[in-house]
Amino acid sequence: MSVELPCTLLVDNGSYRAESTLSLRRIAAALAVDTGHEVHPVSLMHSTRVPPEELAGEPAEIFESFVARRHGERGTTSFLVVPLFFGPSAAIYEFLPQRLEVLRKEMPELELRIAPCLVSPDEASDTGVAEILADLVCKKIAEKQLARPAVTLVDHGTPRRAVNRVRNYLAGQLKDLLKDEASLVVASSMERRTGDDYAFNEPLLETLLGSEGFTGEVVLALLFLSPGRHAGPGGDIAGICAECERQHSGMTTHLCDLLATHPKLVPLLVRRFRQGLESAPVSGEVLPSPTGGGERSWPEGRRDGPNF
Repeated sequence: MSVELPCTLLVDNGSYRAESTLSLRRIAAALAVDTGHEVHPVSLMHSTRVPPEELAGEPAEIFESFVARRHGERGTTSFLVVPLFFGPSAAIYEFLPQRLEVLRKEMPELELRIAPCLVSPDEASDTGVAEILADLVCKKIAEKQLARPAVTLVDHGTPRRAVNRVRNYLAGQLKDLLKDEASLVVASSMERRTGDDYAFNEPLLETLLGSEGFTGEVVLALLFLSPGRHAGPGGDIAGICAECERQHSGMTTHLCDLLATHPKLVPLLVRRFRQGLESAPVSGEVLPSPTGGGERSWPEGRRDGPNF
């Protein structure tokens, strides 16, 4: 007798830009093919503000309304979230369980499993994301015919040390994989909150560019999955690079492709899907982070989502 699998959601944070939702849909479709199981592209927030006409006429879905509708239409009670997140974001480990608790007030029988995020620093053999980053950097080096450029692995910046540790862990793996292809590899952040409590995000990209070792050819490995307001054409990172090039003559920046473009991403998500099926259902409480997060709790009732 076959066991019925939970309704599976590929979940990202969400974006006000259509390109992000369209990318999520492409990845979910590829994941469905490789798992042989329907996968629904669902965001935690924001994406329903994208006009449907920019999404081939199909409105974006967000977690709470999708779960409520699926339960109401089909009586579905079991769900599996496959996070399209690198590490233990507050969105997954705080916001999502708390929204589940709200849903359970009307649907107490709901069961939710959450697969691991893309990076597992506790597993020494887990180099999947770092290998993708290394491939993208080497592709850019070959494309531009660069000789041992400086490389920075740049993320958005985060208020959570656990998420920052994932970035730094990946930067170390990337350095090992690139070997002599790069003169040096340094992690950086696009932005950070003010105050000493968030200084772990340093260096900022805008201060790293033009500093010692980063005055010539610089390749940016982007710790972003899909195009949006920050990454991709016309995004914040491209703007930072353009301004820094104006300030520092002789420095040239080269932005790598985003991870969603790489064929190794979906096989990695397949592994996370299978791990999620074997995981225990979560409660509505804040989850312990696998890398020591949980520094703060997301305020009950807040709906604009975490700045992860």
